[in-house]
Amino acid sequence: MELSDIIRSDAVRAGLKVTSKKRLLQELAELAADLDAEVKAGPCLDALQERETLGPTGMGAGVAIPHARLPELDRVIGYFARLEKPVEFEAVDGRPVDLVFMLLAPEEAGAEHLRALARVSRTLRDPAVCEKIRSTDDATAIYTILTEPAASQAA
Repeated sequence: MELSDIIRSDAVRAGLKVTSKKRLLQELAELAADLDAEVKAGPCLDALQERETLGPTGMGAGVAIPHARLPELDRVIGYFARLEKPVEFEAVDGRPVDLVFMLLAPEEAGAEHLRALARVSRTLRDPAVCEKIRSTDDATAIYTILTEPAASQAA
């Protein structure tokens, strides 16, 4: 699975201005609702917040991968934001986050959801990828960086 299978270029935001984790999740839920008709902002936000109560999705090094399952979806969908300023996210390393990849999946998409999470995690654990993303304010450039095939990211 490549990230280009789950995220579209119009689902990337650069320089998103938010001041809290709650506001960040609200913005991402609204972005999803704006881009995908089957996503409703309120239920999406509720599902994201419920998932966060199980344990924060901040994986460290300034990266978070909030995710939730929504019954109305028929595929895994991704959305990405590079924040203008990092926000507290209760990450495992205690650092605030500035790179956020939200994943939404159908309720029954067990293996597919896990593969998507693993792919996003592998991509955003690469310090070179994160450095490239942090060095640009261009959403199209960020999309290109995110969706480069894994082999070229390692080069």
